[in-house]
Amino acid sequence: MKTVTLKTDENFFEKLTVLAKELHLTKSELIRRAVSEYEKHIQRQRLKNRFKEASLKVRESNTKLTEEFETTLLDGLEDD
Repeated sequence: MKTVTLKTDENFFEKLTVLAKELHLTKSELIRRAVSEYEKHIQRQRLKNRFKEASLKVRESNTKLTEEFETTLLDGLEDD
């Protein structure tokens, strides 16, 4: 297993210590879990953004298609 050294202020260190004790975890395990959860959060955000972008593209495409369809509604039905 690799070692990571983390420099932190007293406040963060105290929060980490208290939380680790409360959860019956080592500080290292708590940090590993926190990083893993944060990675999942970032992945969900990325996926959400990709869905949003795809949705906007579909909406734009559908708007264009609807506009094209509407121009044909009266084809051959208009009085001359």
